Amino acid sequence: MPGLLRGVARTAVIAGTATSVSNRVSRRQAGRWARQDAEQAQAQQAQAAPPPPAPASLAPEDEMSNKIAQLKELGDLKSQGVLSESEFEAQKARILAP
Repeated sequence: MPGLLRGVARTAVIAGTATSVSNRVSRRQAGRWARQDAEQAQAQQAQAAPPPPAPASLAPEDEMSNKIAQLKELGDLKSQGVLSESEFEAQKARILAP
């Protein structure tokens, strides 16, 4: 009988360890997927909300100061990591286009 109890106890320990490891792996994967989803959502928001275009009826001085303000805002977004280098360059080219 002691051999049987030892076998049952050993099986219980192994099963408990396997369950613990499995749960830890599942939590780690869920955390990674949540971070990836958040990063994708942030990237989609950055692409969906480009800076507003400058109104065409401004005086030349006002238009230039508006472009400068937009470029500063773009620079801030890039330094915060909201915009990638390619997104920054595309928006900068759009603002500076004649």
